Amino acid sequence: MEKFIINGGRPLHGCMTPSGNKNAALPILASCLLTTEPIVLHNVPNITDIQTMRSLLESLGVQIRELGSPSTLELHAKDIHPADLEPTLCRNIRASILLAGPILARFGELHLPPPGGDVIGRRRVDTHILALDKLGARTEYNGTFHFTAPKLIGADILLDEASVTATENTIMASVLAKGKTIIRNAASEPHIQELCHLLNSLGANIKNIGSNTLHITGVKDLSGGEFSIGPDYLEVVSYIGAAVVTGGDIRIKNAGVEYLNMINLVMQRLGVNIEIDGNDVLVGPNQALVIEPDLGNAIPEISVMPWPSFPTDLMSIAIVVATQSTGSVLFHDWMYPSRMYFTDKLVSMGAQIVLCDPHRCIVQGPTKLRPENLDSPDIRAGMALVLAALSADGKSIIRNIAQIDRGYESIDVKLKALGADINRVND
Repeated sequence: MEKFIINGGRPLHGCMTPSGNKNAALPILASCLLTTEPIVLHNVPNITDIQTMRSLLESLGVQIRELGSPSTLELHAKDIHPADLEPTLCRNIRASILLAGPILARFGELHLPPPGGDVIGRRRVDTHILALDKLGARTEYNGTFHFTAPKLIGADILLDEASVTATENTIMASVLAKGKTIIRNAASEPHIQELCHLLNSLGANIKNIGSNTLHITGVKDLSGGEFSIGPDYLEVVSYIGAAVVTGGDIRIKNAGVEYLNMINLVMQRLGVNIEIDGNDVLVGPNQALVIEPDLGNAIPEISVMPWPSFPTDLMSIAIVVATQSTGSVLFHDWMYPSRMYFTDKLVSMGAQIVLCDPHRCIVQGPTKLRPENLDSPDIRAGMALVLAALSADGKSIIRNIAQIDRGYESIDVKLKALGADINRVND
């Protein structure tokens, strides 16, 4: 296994460009199953979750070619065989569930082992099953999911939660279903919008993109096409955090600033000011880093909510930034009961954090963090620990970095280019 050795306390300087949005790339890769014609994708992030999805698609017979680099792929799902999928591959990523919608739409049957992913609490798949059931599918579960749908028929669907992957699965199943589908309480994250735009470019008929009520009129088939995946706003904010906690000064190019409004509001509450220059983000030195209290000098609460509110995947980053800000702030993630557990690692570094319950913690800052030997528990908490280690004076070691590599491309290379002292070594 590999680990990072980080000598922290060095301000970051320079420019970086984020990779393509992982959470857009995964459903977009799965959507290639909806057409017999080739699709060319640009700006695909070269991370382990994408490599696992590629392996799953290739096991189904999808032909995948790199056109010059791993970031540009041609996918051709003309002759595929929806056979039993490898359980180990499915357990490696949550996104394996995204194969259900397109394969049902095209073939009417799929055997799918349970999906895996980050260990941040129970991540239910009931919403997927209920939505597909409304379209005419049937699901049996006996250690493996068995989906069948001789014919998908459009329906008026109210999702019981605004689940991102359930919305994506329902969209992909609906574009080839007969008749009209309405998806209510749909998630509307940037990656869902990108999936819809790609499908429309292939001939799908999806309206109200970006809203929580999607109208889809099924079409007979989809064509091939070409599409460029947008920047990963989660990576953008992670590097904003890295610059802030090291007292750095960086420019993030092609940052997808249209998706940063709510994130900017939250950062302002933590005393962070970012500037927008065209489609670039500028993070300057000498940030105020004073937490903005609520009316009456009450302790403010930062809570995650569905898009366009503050996303759960950035909670860990915001907590690390708060350890360097003056004041108290309550963080609340009601979505996942294990998201906060990584805070004990920050406490071991000297952070003043009270874990109120599995969903809430109070951070009192600022605290000078000290170096520590740590294990990365999941993608986002792993990146948060990298930020903490960059802030701490001295040598920290972060193990289990395969978790971080699942969501961040060449993180050590990009940080080194900004002046960080970070090295990847075999454990």
